[in-house]
Amino acid sequence: MRKLLFIVAVLSFFITISAKGQNNTAITFKLFRFGPKGKEKPAVEYPDGRRLDVSSFGADYNEAFFSSGGIAKLQQWLESNETKCPKVKSSQRTGSCVARPSKIVGIGLNYRDHAKESGLNAPAEPVIFLKASTSLSGPNDGIPVPEHSTKLDWEVELAIVIGKRALNISEVDAPTYIAGYCIANDVSERSFQLEGTGQWTKGKSFDGFCPLGPYLVPANQVNNVQDLSLTLSVNGATKQSSNTSEMIFKVNYLVSYVSRFMTLLPGDVIVTGTPAGVGHGSKPPVYLKVGDELNLTIDKLGSQRQKVIPFAEMNSD
Repeated sequence: MRKLLFIVAVLSFFITISAKGQNNTAITFKLFRFGPKGKEKPAVEYPDGRRLDVSSFGADYNEAFFSSGGIAKLQQWLESNETKCPKVKSSQRTGSCVARPSKIVGIGLNYRDHAKESGLNAPAEPVIFLKASTSLSGPNDGIPVPEHSTKLDWEVELAIVIGKRALNISEVDAPTYIAGYCIANDVSERSFQLEGTGQWTKGKSFDGFCPLGPYLVPANQVNNVQDLSLTLSVNGATKQSSNTSEMIFKVNYLVSYVSRFMTLLPGDVIVTGTPAGVGHGSKPPVYLKVGDELNLTIDKLGSQRQKVIPFAEMNSD
């Protein structure tokens, strides 16, 4: 009898240990930020829809967070602290899914059909430009029309968030430098971008020109990043509909390529290019006007919804 009780006790011990191990690996979430502009807090959303404020973890989603392996540490922290975290109401404003990065790197003409509609040949190597970090905004914030703007345009894009410092890395190693993925709208003012001196950065960098999010989805939850459908509609009419498989230069190559020319820091963002269907490529061209509503989606990454607003209302929403 004693022998039988001993065997039962041993079996119970190992079953308990096994269950704990399974629970530890079961925690998955998407990262997002919420709250008023400039006062956003970090949060997570579980697959069952629960949304938790994780500000008591003690770190925003910034360079320090990513450089210290923050996603894995947050996962471990939640195992013991999940029940203590306040819930986030759906009515709360959603901010950009990362805090202001050191830089936002844009990739131009990375879909053949977009290069064609722009009247250009597909590039032999990636076209790089920069978006100012001050262009970052929430996924559902209003898009302001700058003063003197005449050609405001849209661009749905897959965005890469860098997870650790990268300089001159190989394409093979690139996946280990990627923290995750999100949606970006590379809003562009074409007259600023292409006319006058024609420098792209000045047409890409106005405040509100980089809605990012709603979620940062960790890279290990997106196992098919080169097979994601992406769409954008304006006032309910589909303008862009494509798939990341159509990229000329793929995600891993882009991270490696950009790292040849600059140090990528944790939390930096690379927006990977847009497919055909932008307003500038229409015949005749069609540009955004105040009151227009945009809806963007990418498989697994969620959706954005923006309204074009007057410059004077830029800080009111």
